[in-house]
Amino acid sequence: MTTTSIPRPAARRRLLGAAALGALMLATPGGFALAQDYPSRPINLIVGFPPGGSNDIVARILAPRLGDALGVPVVVVNKPGSNALIGTEFVARAAPDGYTITLASASPLVISPSTYAKMPFDALNDLVGITTVANTPELVAVHPSVQARTLQELIALSKTREVTLSSSGNGGLPHLAIELLRTATKGKILHVPYKGAGPAVTDTVGGHVDGVIMDLPALQTMVLDGRLRPIAITNKARAPSLPDTPTSVEQGVPSLLAFNWFAVMAPAKTPKPIVDKLYAALVKVAHSPEVKEAMVKVGVEPLTHPSPEAFAVFMREETARWGKVARDSGAKAD
Repeated sequence: MTTTSIPRPAARRRLLGAAALGALMLATPGGFALAQDYPSRPINLIVGFPPGGSNDIVARILAPRLGDALGVPVVVVNKPGSNALIGTEFVARAAPDGYTITLASASPLVISPSTYAKMPFDALNDLVGITTVANTPELVAVHPSVQARTLQELIALSKTREVTLSSSGNGGLPHLAIELLRTATKGKILHVPYKGAGPAVTDTVGGHVDGVIMDLPALQTMVLDGRLRPIAITNKARAPSLPDTPTSVEQGVPSLLAFNWFAVMAPAKTPKPIVDKLYAALVKVAHSPEVKEAMVKVGVEPLTHPSPEAFAVFMREETARWGKVARDSGAKAD
């Protein structure tokens, strides 16, 4: 006769624990093994904009230091197009293994859902946020020939004639910042969209348009060289890299608040241990003295969240805020 022994309590707990662990590993195939070995090869950091823009600048400051923190190379890969939707979709569809991540920003994540008729991905469900790493305000700048040295003078000018302001394209953060300025001042302000930051800045420096609103890093060199005149920082606090340029709030237009933020995102279903490992490394790197100094030099400041969950709440709030601005202004992407 065969008998079956009944495990003692301690042994039973060990068996149950092993069974639970096995079930969890089955629920996330390879998740624990992958997380334990992660990272074991280079990580691709996708940037949805061309080289030279704010996202690219921030990515190239972070990448080598993040690689040092994780022990593997972090390679910046530019996949530009459609206000970063092409590059961001590439990451949303990538394997959720932590080896393909993106440095994204406000435009593709929280603005495009309200300015594009059809989105190729759902930022809140197809991606998992790790944390923001930095932020920068928009800068209002004009060609030196324009007869305006302050925001109020630019507004006064827009009451007498049409003022042309360029941006990096329809439906992005700079476009909405221009709409905020037009709504607040009721001035004759014409938005002139370009296919990227480079041509918009080039035409502004060449005097083909009166001014530009764009992320500070993309304009700072032109301002310091005297090729553009800074008018206003669209934030509540002045930018450390341009301390003499007053804010829009200081100049009597408190509703003109627009700052861009940069966040690292991974494909949805990326195992939580990998998300946590990336989060810890990013926070450490973003707040290191070396990275802080490099960021401030180009007009960017570190910005991180207390946890990936806190960043998820921030994402939802930003989606609602910019969605209202887009709807109120009627701004649409190409």
